[in-house]
Amino acid sequence: MTQQSVEILIGKLLTDEELREAFEQNPHGVLVWLLRQGLQLSRLEMEALTSIRTSDLSGVADLIDGRLQKASLRRVPMAHTIHDTDTLPTAPLGTTGMRITRVGFGAWAIGGGGWTFAWGNQDDADSIAAIRHAVERGINWIDTAAVYGLGHSEEIVARALRDMPADDRPYVFTKAGLVWDERDRSASPRRIGDPLSLRREVEASLRRLDLERIDLYQMHWPAEDGTSLEDYWGTLLQLKEEGKVRAVGLSNHDVAQLEAAERFGHVDTLQPPFSAIHREVAAGELAWCDAHRTGVIVYSPMQSGLLTGAFGIARAAQLGADDWRSRSPDFTGPGLRRNVALADALRPIAERHHATVAAVAVAWTLAWPGVTGAIVGARSPAQVDGWIGAGSLELTGTDLDEVSLAIRRTGAGTGPVRP
Repeated sequence: MTQQSVEILIGKLLTDEELREAFEQNPHGVLVWLLRQGLQLSRLEMEALTSIRTSDLSGVADLIDGRLQKASLRRVPMAHTIHDTDTLPTAPLGTTGMRITRVGFGAWAIGGGGWTFAWGNQDDADSIAAIRHAVERGINWIDTAAVYGLGHSEEIVARALRDMPADDRPYVFTKAGLVWDERDRSASPRRIGDPLSLRREVEASLRRLDLERIDLYQMHWPAEDGTSLEDYWGTLLQLKEEGKVRAVGLSNHDVAQLEAAERFGHVDTLQPPFSAIHREVAAGELAWCDAHRTGVIVYSPMQSGLLTGAFGIARAAQLGADDWRSRSPDFTGPGLRRNVALADALRPIAERHHATVAAVAVAWTLAWPGVTGAIVGARSPAQVDGWIGAGSLELTGTDLDEVSLAIRRTGAGTGPVRP
């Protein structure tokens, strides 16, 4: 335990400027304070650490595990308040007042099997471990939806966060407007915007998530039950006024729909699909959101696994019938071959940055103006480790040129090819 304690301390000194300044002025006093917070140090370690110069710490930075840098020191005052510095860069989510990490945990796949858009069966213990690992490594938001697993994803998110101290909990975003038939869980959910239905849905989500207020509540798709955009968007705005949700947004809505909604009340966020394969929103929605101070959290930045670098033609052929991807043109025929070729083209960029192909694919979406963050799914802690580096990976102009050339050469997807 003492080695881990030393790593936590060094991690904090590397990432927390205020703590570092205090340590430079009075190293012994800081160490005593840390001991009182539960940091386990021997007398010899105390003596050794007081002799460390903070200017020497950068040499051991690569030895520090990122998840240890987020030591829980934020609730105990010292001579002045200590501000915890997250291990991942953050950006303001539009005008919501929330700052979110550039990557967030996507909870679609952890909904498990047994419904139309499932990713196949999933072990709940692995899901909970993945969520907790993501939070430990600095992720400060989770995106789920009532329809994921037909309520199961929200329940898993609640179980994963239940024992976390309030100050360590991530923001929780969820979505409404897709209603399923409990008597036929294999039937496609219906796109419902009826205000009474939305009010039932928000209460059900609050209950499943074990929350008093949802941080971001989004309309999953435009309604197809005859409800006007004015009525369903107005209902979400009312839920915000009533304090049931902190912010409200739209998912899978186009510029014309965003314009219509904005006339009734500000659209806090948009959640569109966006990847190096499906780039359509770069032609309009991203610019609209940037101009209207609407936060954007894109989904499927790795195109549901195609751009992870670990997905090939052979693996696609092994997808089960209970995995929605087995029926997608992106995962079959010529589309699959073009997409795999694009993923292969990202490898040299990943090698230059000592990153994964998955991280490069996600970082490419974050390079576009207007994009606040990217939702990235994971079904295990190891998958989190595969893409979390995207949050701090900045692609160069040369990198972006290389990606655009690869898109043109492979013919993958549609839409603009470069920020």
